Amino acid sequence: MNRNEWDDRYRTGNLPWDRTTACEHLAWAIAAFAVAPGKAVDIGCGTGTNAIWLAQHGFEATGVDISARAVEMARAKAADAGGDCTFAAVDFLHEAVGGGPFSLAFDRGCFHSVGPGDERAAFACGVARLLEPGGLWLSVSGSTDAPPRDGGPPQVSAREITEAVEEHFEILLLQAEHLRNDAGETLPAWRCVMRRRRPAGGGSEG
Repeated sequence: MNRNEWDDRYRTGNLPWDRTTACEHLAWAIAAFAVAPGKAVDIGCGTGTNAIWLAQHGFEATGVDISARAVEMARAKAADAGGDCTFAAVDFLHEAVGGGPFSLAFDRGCFHSVGPGDERAAFACGVARLLEPGGLWLSVSGSTDAPPRDGGPPQVSAREITEAVEEHFEILLLQAEHLRNDAGETLPAWRCVMRRRRPAGGGSEG
């Protein structure tokens, strides 16, 4: 979908992916990998629930989404919740994200929404550019472990994930899990934790 179509979804409230509580995989990964509070970016932040959670847990949180309407909703939600976040309307594949470098990147259902092949590789490259060397990326994506379906989240295979990310990331964990929504539905998903590769020779990048 293009930017206008995403805006229309947020205006009409047709948001089956939206959550009123933070993604459980985010809290799990921060604990399991002992991620210290630092700069974090939520890619495809939607109405801001996860970015707000990060801010409330000590992170300097930035949320970006292609939909300007989603960003408006996220800012309003953050104001009500007391979450000190930065939000920006950004087409992640084609526009720059400010505020980096980040120590943590998170996306819940954004990576799986871009086109296959080169677009997913470009997405992974974009995440790598945002992260400091050694920074972590947690991605939660719909899995091909379920039969093909017309609705619901897009589905990606483990091979598609690894082929897209391995040039820039060391995969620390790729685990079968579930995506859950506020309606109580659960669908098979991948939980993938990756570490940005350090430059050859251990030097810094300019």
